[in-house]
Amino acid sequence: MADRIDINRIQKDIFLEYKGEPYRVLDYDHVKPGKGQAFVRVKAKNMLTGNVIEITYKSSEMIDLADFEQVFAEYSYNDGDNYYFMNNQTYEMVSLSKENISEESKFLKEGMQVVIFVYKGQPVGIELPKHVELQVVETEPAFKGDTAAGGSKPAKLETGAVIQVPFFVAEGDTVKVDTRTGAYVERVK
Repeated sequence: MADRIDINRIQKDIFLEYKGEPYRVLDYDHVKPGKGQAFVRVKAKNMLTGNVIEITYKSSEMIDLADFEQVFAEYSYNDGDNYYFMNNQTYEMVSLSKENISEESKFLKEGMQVVIFVYKGQPVGIELPKHVELQVVETEPAFKGDTAAGGSKPAKLETGAVIQVPFFVAEGDTVKVDTRTGAYVERVK
C-alpha cells in the first residue's frame, strides 16, 4: 500500500497517485473561498502519458503518494525514437521513449548525469540537473548599440533547443540554462 499524506502537506515535484496512475506535482494553490470549504487545486503531469491536468482536493482529504524508485544514470545516446541511459550502479542500459521525456530531451547532452524515475518496474521519466551548460551553435551577430537596450534574441544550442539570450551572446559561447524553465541564466567564461 502506498503512503498517504494530508493534502495540506503537498509540495512541488512530489509524486502522487490519481485514478491508478502516477503524477508529478508541477504547481498547487491553496484556495480559501469566502463561503464553503477550503480546497487545494493541483496542476500535475501524468508520468505515463505526459498530459498535464488539474485536480481539485478538499482541504481535509488525504492523497496517495506514488511509489517511485529513483535510478541514477548517465545519458548515452538516442536513436530517434528512444533515449538510452546507463544505470550508474548496474551498468545496464535503460531506455525511455521520446514521448516520455519530450521536454527534458531539449537539454540532454551526452555524458549528463540524470535521475530516472521507475514506476512499477517501468522507467517513466527523468530529472535533469537544475542547470546545464550548453554551447550556442547559431544566433544572430550583435550590432553596435544592441546591448544598451537590454533585449534578447533567439539562440540555438548544441542540443537543438532554442532559447532567448541577451544580445551580447555570440555563436561559440557557452551559456548556463535553467532546465526547469528553459531560461538563460548566464554566459559561462
